[in-house]
Amino acid sequence: MAVKLGYKTTEMGVIPEEWEVSNLKGVSLKITDGEHVTPRRELNGYYLLSARNVLNGRIDVSDVDYVGVAEYRRMKQRCGPEHGDILISCSGTIGRIAVVPPKFECVLVRSAALVKVDSKLADGIFLQFWLQGEKAQRQIASSVNQGAQPNLFLNHIERLVCPKPPLPEQRAIATALGDLDRLLDGLDRLITKKRDLKLAAMQQLLSGQTRLPGFHCEWEPITLSQLGFAYGGLSGKSKADFDSGNCPFVTFMNVMSNVVIDPAQLGNVRVSSSESQNLVIRGDLLFNGSSETPEEVALCAYVDCDIPDLYLNSFCFGFRLTDRSKTNGSFLAAFFRSSQGREIVKSLAQGSTRYNISKPALTSAVLTLPARDEQDAIWEVLADMDSEITCLHDRIVKTRAIKQGMMQQLLTGKVRLV
Repeated sequence: MAVKLGYKTTEMGVIPEEWEVSNLKGVSLKITDGEHVTPRRELNGYYLLSARNVLNGRIDVSDVDYVGVAEYRRMKQRCGPEHGDILISCSGTIGRIAVVPPKFECVLVRSAALVKVDSKLADGIFLQFWLQGEKAQRQIASSVNQGAQPNLFLNHIERLVCPKPPLPEQRAIATALGDLDRLLDGLDRLITKKRDLKLAAMQQLLSGQTRLPGFHCEWEPITLSQLGFAYGGLSGKSKADFDSGNCPFVTFMNVMSNVVIDPAQLGNVRVSSSESQNLVIRGDLLFNGSSETPEEVALCAYVDCDIPDLYLNSFCFGFRLTDRSKTNGSFLAAFFRSSQGREIVKSLAQGSTRYNISKPALTSAVLTLPARDEQDAIWEVLADMDSEITCLHDRIVKTRAIKQGMMQQLLTGKVRLV
């Protein structure tokens, strides 16, 4: 097949004629790993990074060790990360890439490697994106030593083949992809802010501390058993029944993770027509019956769609409202996940290493609830907030897809910026 005018065939495939091919050693001043001798750790001081702190595109210090001044100075002599240097995780989850940000003082242990880029030959951010890309990750995966503890060694890193566009083009590519990363970071921060606002709204609205306009009636106490009845999940099932099931069932994690059941997260179970099992129907509330902490017992999820022959896993139980015209099931699900609902459940849970709640105990709970019209209004506010967060999630997914496409085009020279 003829090569397009202005391009050439290389060991990396077809690239622009102005581009060169190098290995990582050829564009670096130094490639080394972190400290081999176990350093003395302190409660605070300078960051001591390992592979777990190297995430794709950033350094994570949420779970980081520290060294004091003396250890820091000693370790810097071997491996002194500076602004613009590339860090690579070499054990555990191998091949994650990050660039050292400005004014970030740290040292490394041997599970992370350091690449000091020659700024006259290459741009560190460009190489970060290249190393995160599909072609480089394939090289890394094929280089990993598959022993008892898989590792990526320095000689493997030195031999990684990379493109070498002219420096102005490297910087233009790095800027374009960096702009998308900054957009993604901004969206992540906005989602965090929206979640915090929603939690605050739940605290205020579901407790009655803040009332929506037009609502003034007193909230009334009511026992959950007055609203409906509880039923159990699947019984008498073996592992084999879940290998080739003919009916959908709601999994434990689906209940734990969602205020409203996600139909895309259902499992399958074999149930014969002769069995007596409880069906789950639209409008039911589902609760997990146990957890490792009392805060996560009886998290509630609402069934908001019609799914024929739907069952519930055996570690959960359901609750069916007897008069749905008086109670908004979605509101109740949100209520049980609020701080007020959590306090009620925690007072009823039993256990020491694992906490459980029985159906009779939960249905004996006394809830203080507003009238149905106020329940509807509160749920509408919370649902709108959820919709905003979902839209932002969708935008992140689309932006990541755009970035992936741009990386494939820009890092191979199929699309040129200079």
